[in-house]
Amino acid sequence: MDDPVHEISGIVHRLTEGTPKQQEEAINRYFVPNAAFIHPFCRTGSFEGSRLLIHAIFRWYKIMSPIVESHVNGVAYDEANMVLFVSISQVFAIWFIPFHRSPVNLTTRLQLTHKPSVSKPSVPTKYYIEEQNDLYQVEEFVKFFAPWGVGTFFVHLWHFWATFFCVALALIFSPVTQFEQRRADGRLTGVEKRVADVVENIEERRMHGYGNGARNGNDDGNVTGRDIVDGIDDMASDVKKKALDDSRVKSLMGFGAEQGGGEKDGQFGNMQVVT
Repeated sequence: MDDPVHEISGIVHRLTEGTPKQQEEAINRYFVPNAAFIHPFCRTGSFEGSRLLIHAIFRWYKIMSPIVESHVNGVAYDEANMVLFVSISQVFAIWFIPFHRSPVNLTTRLQLTHKPSVSKPSVPTKYYIEEQNDLYQVEEFVKFFAPWGVGTFFVHLWHFWATFFCVALALIFSPVTQFEQRRADGRLTGVEKRVADVVENIEERRMHGYGNGARNGNDDGNVTGRDIVDGIDDMASDVKKKALDDSRVKSLMGFGAEQGGGEKDGQFGNMQVVT
């Protein structure tokens, strides 16, 4: 391809609506030999000669539905990363299933690569498809095996139930949200802050693939049960230490001592007054 944005629509039509010969030529012309294909129901991987698997997938696609109606709704191009997003609507009808008709919508993500021209190797002039990833919403790809609105109905039912539980659980666990906001505002107490730090440390290491465990003495970066127990022990120690400190302060200040004895001996409680 010289201009992927303007050429991709014609390529899509040749792949989906063209004759077997046109389909084969399009794959050979626009896909690299080690191209990968990803679909909710199949994938090829990328290796030398993997394009042959893409040929087979598209051939079977046309065998199941010799007549396919496709329409390109829009194209977006991330030029910096050479990724092409193509919004497609198509009608797919498996001929040997009575009354089967699946109008589906999908977004195809095409990872492009370029090769230099033969005459000027340093000048990249042609773009090729390195990977095709067909992205379907769940309610769309179930139409292939549960047509006539049956699959869509159950997916929508599941969506509504999931939304209900999201609302219910958000209300039940609203104290967690309040806790997070108090933490963001810097209004946590000592024990609460310690709890938040332990949780944040665990989540941070999960988000980064357990790669930060070494800073807490865990060289392999994994959060173990021992780490969690140690964190809880640390919190318990903090609480105990705070209680002991409070007790000592009260003792030094004479809380609970007999009244009148301190001033007579030149002391205030158990703390001697030095002048």
